[in-house]
Amino acid sequence: MTNTPAARPLADVASVARSARRASRKLALLSDEARKSALLALADALEQNSQQILAANAQDCAAAQRLVSTGEMTPALFARLRIKENGVAEMAARVREVANLPDPLGKLLAATQLDDGLILHKESCPLGVLAVVFESRPEVVSQIASLALKSGNALLLKGGAEAASSNETIVAIWKETLRKFPDVPQNSIHLLQSRSDVMELLALRDDVDLLIPRGSKEFVAYMERHSQIPVLGHGEGICHVFVDRAADLHKAVAITLDSKVDYPAACNSAETLLVHMDVAAAFLPKVVVELRTANVELRACPRVLSLLPTEKIIPASETDWSTEYSGLILSIKMVDSLEDALEHIHKYGSKHTECIVTEDPSAADRFLQQVDAAGVFHNASTRFADGYRYGLGAEVGISNSKLHARGPMGIEGLTTYKYKLRGTGHIVAEYSSGARRFKHKPLA
Repeated sequence: MTNTPAARPLADVASVARSARRASRKLALLSDEARKSALLALADALEQNSQQILAANAQDCAAAQRLVSTGEMTPALFARLRIKENGVAEMAARVREVANLPDPLGKLLAATQLDDGLILHKESCPLGVLAVVFESRPEVVSQIASLALKSGNALLLKGGAEAASSNETIVAIWKETLRKFPDVPQNSIHLLQSRSDVMELLALRDDVDLLIPRGSKEFVAYMERHSQIPVLGHGEGICHVFVDRAADLHKAVAITLDSKVDYPAACNSAETLLVHMDVAAAFLPKVVVELRTANVELRACPRVLSLLPTEKIIPASETDWSTEYSGLILSIKMVDSLEDALEHIHKYGSKHTECIVTEDPSAADRFLQQVDAAGVFHNASTRFADGYRYGLGAEVGISNSKLHARGPMGIEGLTTYKYKLRGTGHIVAEYSSGARRFKHKPLA
């Protein structure tokens, strides 16, 4: 591919959604081998067009850099926008991971013999049409598109204007590659162009099965309030690391640093460090040195400030405990006990990912059992909360919800199930009259 077509105005969004619905019915009939072959070719195409993708991303970043300099865009948003030199290779690798996952469709989830010759099967199937609205992070396009194709779903995408060139280029490569696979409908993926498209989209309950907004808490809440489509929001990440009284302090420093610094713009980055009072004097000076070296701005409670009077630490406000910084800022609080840490997390956490660092198995078990979050970790960085790292190939987003999907949402989150009943002329009247009786014998 040498040239990316300029963005073209779409037909009205309702027509686009209807074409996606038609495409979804064809996708549901594709064999796993057909879906896998297309995905492997798509991964190759991304790598073959790496320079084109990077050039488009450089164009987006140049425009965004001006917005950062004027304060119209945060550094965190800019960090999500930029594709690194090896970023396209990583995109392709994620697509291959998805291609090689087991087929999620047609899985027998349960089988019951209702009566002689009357067998009920519960089988997995696609949701149908997905709509994903996201900000920055153009690599999201290939991740979500690969998961959608593998799970037999059609896809409507709307990225932020800041990543327009990157997104258009990736989708154009995707569509051109699919031309080589006539069984895969071209209308299985669409890129919406404007905010007005999104507003039209929100009303299309009949043609869109699931809306997945990825962005701020306010952005997700807006979608939930205004959409007629079921919404599964990519979760806000107010994640905590709790250093227990029985923590190995070397592990605690490494886990804290990784949770905050590895990729601070990510939703699984730690925003608050909770430290047990019994280890605060030994631990805090060590971790503060490392955080300072990594240019992390620190905000802390009065007890931490009094313990470290010579450090330039900003007093934490009540707002800090409920803020997703998405950058190199970390709040620190000293707590008296595991109970206090649990109470703080229950009050301020977003039910995303929480971590305890401890060598006490009973404290770890209590934390893992009592913390209400999609991910609860013991002696492991919060940054492990990721679809790829969980072995899901990729993720559409991370859900803090308890319904349908929770945590990194991969292939299984994009499927539902249907009941298939096979009989030989059975009628309910015979059972209502008592002429026949159900057996309800589990077969699987």
